[in-house]
Amino acid sequence: MRIRAAKLTEMGRQPPYRTSRPLEIVEVELKEPGPGELRVKIKAAGLCHSDLSVIDGSRPRVMPMVLGHEAAGIVDALGDGVEGLSIGDHVVLIFMPSCGHCLPCATGRPALCEPGAKSNAAGTLLRGAHRIEGDGEVLNHHLGVSAFSSHAIVSQESCVKIGKDIPFEYAALFGCAVLTGVGAVVNTARIPPGSSVAVAGLGGVGLSALLGARLAGARQIIAVDLSAEKLAFARTLGATDTVDASAPDAVKQIRDLSGGGVEYFFEMAGSVKALEMAYLATARGGTTVTAGLPHPDHKLKLQAVSLTAEERTLKGSYIGSCVPKRDLPHYVSLFRSGQLPVDKLLTHKLTLDEINEGFDRMREGQGIRQIVMFD
Repeated sequence: MRIRAAKLTEMGRQPPYRTSRPLEIVEVELKEPGPGELRVKIKAAGLCHSDLSVIDGSRPRVMPMVLGHEAAGIVDALGDGVEGLSIGDHVVLIFMPSCGHCLPCATGRPALCEPGAKSNAAGTLLRGAHRIEGDGEVLNHHLGVSAFSSHAIVSQESCVKIGKDIPFEYAALFGCAVLTGVGAVVNTARIPPGSSVAVAGLGGVGLSALLGARLAGARQIIAVDLSAEKLAFARTLGATDTVDASAPDAVKQIRDLSGGGVEYFFEMAGSVKALEMAYLATARGGTTVTAGLPHPDHKLKLQAVSLTAEERTLKGSYIGSCVPKRDLPHYVSLFRSGQLPVDKLLTHKLTLDEINEGFDRMREGQGIRQIVMFD
């Protein structure tokens, strides 16, 4: 079938994107779903910094590609052998498919699925297929999803069924921002009630981590960002203190506010500089968690002896160390009950034709989560 999609042909075009137009809205051919695959009519797709990182070249991917990885929609076609999903089901798409058989999957860590990581890097679906073509060329899939399109072919392992009562613009947020941010707090760090916490980088993922920290019972939540607007917004979501990340004494401010450093620091900015600040502002015996994705060439420098002498922990968190089919329905239930108000993160609704302008807004630090809405 013919669909409309946002195609990226080359990385690194100069902003502003409203002028350089790195994402071209084109008609492409979407093949029928193969075995273990299904077609989803996309209803809402979120703009994430991980998409921007592909556009600007700091997260290299194979080109050309249809971008987008945070989305929700309706199943409208099934390939052979699909189990547990039916036409008409509402689903959230997951950007890390898990095979269920490799060692990480078998030991309860599907975020580290080896075939999933391999297929994501290659720009294919989990079983190695390409299902998008345009002008006679194969187009690559973005993280097995490619959601900046009216329809997408995805592996069944990239879907989690949800109730039909959740508006699509909010459901989409659970596929990346919520799983990654809340999961980093409750799965990766497993913070106990009464902890002191800081979060640097107040985008959709960082503010989801803030909501997760509040949900987990943190006694202190220090929000850290370059934007005064985002810092003020973080207070409305439960931050007890705020620090301007650009301040020369930002680390000292955080350490003073927390009485010597926070017990848990979550770096969500995707910046090595922010991660270094987070590590320096974490207390002796504390844990620094990062879910940021800086350019692969960027290196982290730290005082190695502090890991031992101060019993420090530095941890990475990918998709919030989540088991999506377990965690996503749980987070949705918390949203329903008002305990996880992720709807407050949605600041802009766009059409697909406005997507380049949306990434300009993100690049300029405006808004929190922007959602492309489809008919």
